[in-house]
Amino acid sequence: MQHDFDFLQTPPDNPVARYVHLTRTVMPFLALGEKRHWPVRNDHCFQHIVLDTICEGVWYDHIARPAYKHLSHTQALAAVQLCEQIITDQIDLAVLNQKSLAWRGKLRLPRS
Repeated sequence: MQHDFDFLQTPPDNPVARYVHLTRTVMPFLALGEKRHWPVRNDHCFQHIVLDTICEGVWYDHIARPAYKHLSHTQALAAVQLCEQIITDQIDLAVLNQKSLAWRGKLRLPRS
């Protein structure tokens, strides 16, 4: 059975709720499909990759915990936009994951 997720299922004026919906529900569901070759499947993994990316470093060095309660409106909008770009294959989640792992000291990035 194919699900078509509506990015605007949550109110467009509530970007935090949209970010939570995308990372907790939509992205983990899509990760189970045969078309996706994403390096992660769990909601918390999507959340830390997205937040690390918008913070350009380990998110909890920039945002108080829990993140969803402390995201600024601008950060929440950026997180939603990034989620949507990942979902629509405009941005490679594997590349973002590698950067996130490097920021966390779990992987060394090759020099460019």
